[in-house]
Amino acid sequence: DVQLVESGGRSVQAGGSLTLSCSASGYNTQYMCIAWFRQVPGKEREAVANIYSGTQLVDYADSVKGRFTISEDSLKNTVVLQMASLNFDDSAMYYCALVQPLLGGRPCVVPVRQDGVRSWGQGTQVTVS
Repeated sequence: DVQLVESGGRSVQAGGSLTLSCSASGYNTQYMCIAWFRQVPGKEREAVANIYSGTQLVDYADSVKGRFTISEDSLKNTVVLQMASLNFDDSAMYYCALVQPLLGGRPCVVPVRQDGVRSWGQGTQVTVS
């Protein structure tokens, strides 16, 4: 099975920037989606960014569009989430996930159907203060 490991979460000042990484192993992610989700206690886990692995096709939630950038380092099997202009609402546990691409249109979009998720990482905490 695929293994996904997130890293980079920490406390950061409001208005600051932070970069999260998701490292994949044990599975060829090319032409699958790799998505970033976030979750706060008592709320549903929500996708914030999605990328079609092996391409530069991406999509974002409206809440992060223009502030977050998802990208892939194919040589390292790593997907990166660059976050800027962070605010208190960005505090959450952040997860990456392997997602089945859609057919008939854009393959990797936000929001992400929960039944499309094939594997989750363990999560990394981001706290904006």
